[in-house]
Amino acid sequence: MDSRFYITTPIYYVNDRPHIGHAYTTFAADALARWRRARDENVLFTTGVDENSQKTVDAAAKTGEDLRAYTDRLAELWESTWKQLGISNTDFIRTTEDRHTAVVNDIWTRIDAAGDLYRSRYEGWYCKGHEAFLSEDELTPDGLCPDHRVKPELVSEENYFFRLSKYRQPLLDFYAAHADFVAPANRFREVAAFVEAGLEDISFSRERKEGRAEWGIPVPGDSHQAIYVWADALVNYISAIGLEGWEEHPADVHAVGKDILRFHAVIWPAMLMSAGLPLPGQVIANGFLTVDGVKMSKSLGNGVDPLDLAARYGGGAAGIDAVRYFLLREVPYGQDGDFSEAKMKERYNGDLANGLGNFAARVLALAEKETAARGFLAPPISGADREFANVLADLERAVDAKMGELRFHDALASVWAAIAFGDRYVNEKKAWEIADDAARNETLFNLVTLLSGIATVLVPFLPGTAQKIAYAIERSGDGTLKARKIEALFPRMAQ
Repeated sequence: MDSRFYITTPIYYVNDRPHIGHAYTTFAADALARWRRARDENVLFTTGVDENSQKTVDAAAKTGEDLRAYTDRLAELWESTWKQLGISNTDFIRTTEDRHTAVVNDIWTRIDAAGDLYRSRYEGWYCKGHEAFLSEDELTPDGLCPDHRVKPELVSEENYFFRLSKYRQPLLDFYAAHADFVAPANRFREVAAFVEAGLEDISFSRERKEGRAEWGIPVPGDSHQAIYVWADALVNYISAIGLEGWEEHPADVHAVGKDILRFHAVIWPAMLMSAGLPLPGQVIANGFLTVDGVKMSKSLGNGVDPLDLAARYGGGAAGIDAVRYFLLREVPYGQDGDFSEAKMKERYNGDLANGLGNFAARVLALAEKETAARGFLAPPISGADREFANVLADLERAVDAKMGELRFHDALASVWAAIAFGDRYVNEKKAWEIADDAARNETLFNLVTLLSGIATVLVPFLPGTAQKIAYAIERSGDGTLKARKIEALFPRMAQ
């Protein structure tokens, strides 16, 4: 059995800094990667940046920086941000790397050899925000891009085209045979309906002219054309692991935002079919995040920096885990969600400070006192209390099942139900009042075992917090436990 698991995030444009929308997509992928590692799978997890776009050229021009210096600086910013946020990616790919260019050229040559590229003149509305052409039907009644609220540029130029229309039926046949190729299911229905309605051939290159000169990957054999940014960018999933690596084990999961789902669920598999390469296992799409009900935009300046947000909630592992928890718990995966400081603080104080943090503090304080007096907590003669064993077994099954269905919020709800069970047990048993040594030992052994199990299932969601709890609990070979108090996991914040 192949124990490998390959998951990707999109590669992000370097025209701006990361915001919590990018962080949400990346946290979701990271949670899945950590969950798979906990199942002893060999995980490859890639992320990176897309540099070969007109957005990059325009952004660099606004700063007055040399284009290469600008992309180097922004790429480092993105990579550093994910490191500081504890993202567990195994590779970071840049589309200006030689390893990427080589594979892009190879894929282009394969598609050309299949007879799926031709030259033609194209005229259409080009949205710089999407780096894509939009049809008249996709524009608002007043001719604007519905997402960016700006008028696209009318472009007329000769390009190379990809015969996407040729792959309508092959795609539909593939969808019929792979019912979980896109998740959530409602997104899959949208994709299938789009393809069913018919596909048009798409522009696969842009003219290299003033404003785009010497940028992007030249079309093999035609230096006057640059490979269209999406035809270039999608290949990063192969260039990160090499052609042989992809042929042996293509991506199991592409995690993307819903705005780029068609590129990944329609154009990308069609490109792979044309190139004679295997298709990915699944494309999962999260919804959009707004801020206080308003879409994030550079013009409004309402983007939320995930590092700044983490710093406001204590910084370090606690602040990062607070942001991770809010996004994964508050927003059902696949649906749109909203961020607000009021909601964040409510989740933080209610679930993290008063919930997990308070439960861990109570248990570890009582257990440390007991182990200081007796040296250890001994397993009860009959083993851990059956009710506790059932709670932990049910919790592990629930988290596994819900992670497999991308129900991060429900998985976390199951964890907090176990925390509530532990709180009730503490209050009912009142371990601090139990005079009998054996009874007190059994009560505390049960509680520490529960806390340890909760920490284990929290690894994909709150990795820093899970590590702190694991550090506080020592289990010896004979099953005895020792516990030590730790600093408050989530100090309560003033309202």
